[in-house]
Amino acid sequence: MKKIILFLALIFASTLVFAQIQPINNPNIKATITKGQAIANKHNSPDAPASTIVLNFEGLTNNESIDHYYDGGPPAGGTNYGVYFSNDPNNSQALAIVATTSGGTGNFCNNPSGNTIMYFLTGNAAIMNVPAGFTTGFSFYYSTAQPMTINVYDGLEGSGNLLMTANYPAQNNVGCTCNTYCNWTPVGVSFAGTARSVAFVGAANYCGFDDVTFGSATPGNGGTIPTVSQWGLIILGFLFLAIGTIVILRWRGASA
Repeated sequence: MKKIILFLALIFASTLVFAQIQPINNPNIKATITKGQAIANKHNSPDAPASTIVLNFEGLTNNESIDHYYDGGPPAGGTNYGVYFSNDPNNSQALAIVATTSGGTGNFCNNPSGNTIMYFLTGNAAIMNVPAGFTTGFSFYYSTAQPMTINVYDGLEGSGNLLMTANYPAQNNVGCTCNTYCNWTPVGVSFAGTARSVAFVGAANYCGFDDVTFGSATPGNGGTIPTVSQWGLIILGFLFLAIGTIVILRWRGASA
C-alpha cells in the first residue's frame, strides 16, 4: 500500500512540475501580426545555399496551418519543395507560430532564423511528408520542455518501415535570459534507405522546431560540413595565424 501511495505521489509531483512549465503558445496574448507582415518577413529571410533546402516557416502567420505551404499550397506563398505536413485527423496539425516580440503568441526567442517556428497544439506527433523521398539524412533546430523523438519512415504519413528513431532531451530553458523557449539545439539525423515521412513526436505545445534542412548536416543557412580540402584551408589559415603570433611575440621580446 505504501508503494502505491508513493507511486501516486511521484506521478502527482511530476504532473505538477510539468503544469508549471509555460507552453510555446501563450494564450494570454493576442496576436497582432498580419499576413502582409508575415510575407514581408519571408522576403527579409536570407537565402539558403543552392544545394540546400531549408524550411524556416517564414511567410506563415501566427497559428497558421503549414499544410502544403512547401508543396504548392494552400496556404499560398511558400516555395514548392515537394514537402507537405499531414492534415490527417489522426495526427497533430503542424502549425507556424510567431514570437511575441514580433506580434505573435510564441513564447520563444533566440531561434536560429527569422521570427517563426513550427509546433503543434494537439496530439503528440506532427508528420512531414516527402512523396519523392530523400536519402542520407536531414537536420533541424529544436527546443523542447519535455523529451521528444524523431521517427523516420519509408512510407507516407508515418507508414511502412521505421528507418531510424532518435531521442532528444528537454533543454528549452538552459541559460534563458528571455522567453521560456530560448535554447535551440542543432541536430543532424542520418539513416539508410529512402525516407518519405518524418514524425516529430513530443508533448503538444511544449516543443518547437526551426530550419528543417535537407542537403546539409548543419541546419539553416550555414551550408554543408566542410570538405577535406576546405578543412585544409582552415587548418592552413590557423597555421599562418600561429606563425604570425610567434613572430610578433619574438619581435616584442627583442625590442624589450
